[in-house]
Amino acid sequence: MSSTLDIKLQGREYRVACAPEEFDALTAAAALLDTRMGEIARTTRSTGERLVVVAALNLAYELNAARQGATPQPAGADSSEKSSEKSIDSEAARRKIRAIEARLDEALARQDELF
Repeated sequence: MSSTLDIKLQGREYRVACAPEEFDALTAAAALLDTRMGEIARTTRSTGERLVVVAALNLAYELNAARQGATPQPAGADSSEKSSEKSIDSEAARRKIRAIEARLDEALARQDELF
């Protein structure tokens, strides 16, 4: 059964379709997106649609890097800087990422029902 969840991004509220058992995962995803959007807005002075696109591209880049087992470097970072972070390389992490992606894909697919 599909329900709705109210999330807030950059001070604006959005109602999204979401199964109750997915509320926590979607709330966490919205919090991550809101944080990234805030960081990008402060550093680039981007707003509106451009801000959303830049945040989405950064998150997609990091997801692709994680899938490939590399440590992502944020856009604009100096490539000569050495990261002390370890790359994501365990099969358990990959399974968890795939499970989260599947839940997000399912939740986002339900958005079409709202419009």
